[in-house]
Formats: sequence, structure tokens, C-alpha cells
Amino acid sequence: MKPDDFDFITGLVKERSGLILTKDKAYLLESRLMPVARKHELSTLDELIGEIRTKKDEQVITQVIEAMTTNESFFFRDIKPFELFRNEILPFLLKSRTARKSFRIWCAAASSGQEPYTLAMILKEEAAKLAGWRYEIIATDISTEILEKATAGVYSQFEVQRGLPIDYLVKYFKKKDDLWEIDASLRSVVKFKELNLLGNLKVLGTFDIVFCRNVLIYFDRPTKSMVLHQISDLMPNDGILFLGGAETVVGISDEFKPKQGQRGVYGLTRADADAKTLERIPTPAVAQASKANTRLR
Repeated sequence: MKPDDFDFITGLVKERSGLILTKDKAYLLESRLMPVARKHELSTLDELIGEIRTKKDEQVITQVIEAMTTNESFFFRDIKPFELFRNEILPFLLKSRTARKSFRIWCAAASSGQEPYTLAMILKEEAAKLAGWRYEIIATDISTEILEKATAGVYSQFEVQRGLPIDYLVKYFKKKDDLWEIDASLRSVVKFKELNLLGNLKVLGTFDIVFCRNVLIYFDRPTKSMVLHQISDLMPNDGILFLGGAETVVGISDEFKPKQGQRGVYGLTRADADAKTLERIPTPAVAQASKANTRLR
């Protein structure tokens, strides 16, 4: 690929999605964009890029952006955030939201839906504690194609084998030919919506918990800062943000602070003026963690 073609396509992807593609990721262009080229009966990436340059066809551009921003996901990814959610954050919500008996969770860049469905399964397991409560999981992604897959809730044998405990597979999925379909009661809990993180996030409303894991690593620093600022505006003082284990707010945002002893978990700095909200969430006891590990395996 010509250097100016590489710069053109990576510039387009960054402008539309915030995704940064460095030269060492050039192989991704070929592997992900050649199927788009073939769909339009083009034989090379040069032809595809030429088509975009000359015709500026929004449908083709959208397909290119979706191809480059679709990332893999799997159930109970990295396990610890979900253990923390179940054993510490959920009890905190049940105590702090007693008056209204409701809460909302947002999963940003939800891809094919494994993360929000994981949360839905956890909440289903805690149904007795949640009797009389209303909760909502909003899952967003920039790709309409991947959202269609997520909404359908149908996964391959390989996908359900990645992180999903066998008892959850038996309890919450049914066999559909060579695939597995998640239970309708869980699909009804999660609402999937198309959303670009570079756009106006306020259209989603407010959230008590935000999962924005393994997303910011693909953005440059100004974009990370902008996204975190918008997320902070959607959260109450005691809201909790989950980021990926390799991500941080340090040096990027002054609006969030790490939760001491919990990697990838953040609270709002303005909560310091609200009786140090984060400190009210107890540190997991060894016994609790051990019990959680047993349940989630």
C-alpha cells in the first residue's frame, strides 16, 4: 500500500471513530478491508481506497469503519471485574439506591454482546436480592453489523467455550443447530444501541455504573480525555467506572480517581466532596473472593 493511501485510510478511521492505527498495524488493513473490497467487486485495497477517494460513498466508508473497529469479546473476560461487580458493587447499589430501587449500567463498545450478557447473567443469579428492583443495561457500539449479532444473542461453540462457566451455558443457553442462543429473558434485559463514542453521549441518559473496558487503548490522549469527560457527565457522584486492566486515567483525566486496591476501577473525584463515597465500598475479603471464584468457574 502506498504511504499516502495508508495515511488517508488511517486518517479517515481516526476522524470517524477515534481509532489510532500505527504503521505496525498495517496488516490489519489488509485482513479486515479485503472482505469489504470483495463485497464491492474490487480486487485490491488500492481500488477500494480509490473508490472512497473519488466517490466518497458513505455506505462504503461505514463498512470500512465497522470493519476496522470491530474487536473480539468473550464472556466473563478477565473475571475479576465481574467478581467485584457481584460481590462489592452490587451490594453497594442495593444499599445506596434503596429509596428508588433502580439502577442503570452502560457497556460502551460492547461488540458482540458478551460483556452486557455476562452482567445480565450475574444479575439473574441475584434475582432474590433484586426482587422489586428495576435495572437496565444499555450496550452500545459503532458497528450496526456487530450490534445485529449481539441483539440476536446467538454464539458459536468456540464463543461459548471462552470464559463461560458450563453451568451458565446449561442454564442460560439453548442449542440451535451448531450454535447456542442466549435465553430471551436475558436478551430483554440488555438494550443495544448504535453509538459513536466521539459523538454526544448525553443522549443515553445517566448511569450508575459504566463499563468502558479495553476501548481507550485505541485512542490518542486528547480523545481519551474527551471521552472520559463526557462519561463523567453521565454519572452521579458515587458512580463507578470500569476500565480495562491496561488502561488508566492517570495523566489523562482529573475527573476520575482509581479505587484503592482495585485495578481498573474508578470513582469520580467530585465524590470526595460527598463523604468520600469510594471509601464506603468495602475491600473484598479473602473469603468472599474465594467463594466468588468457586461460583464463577
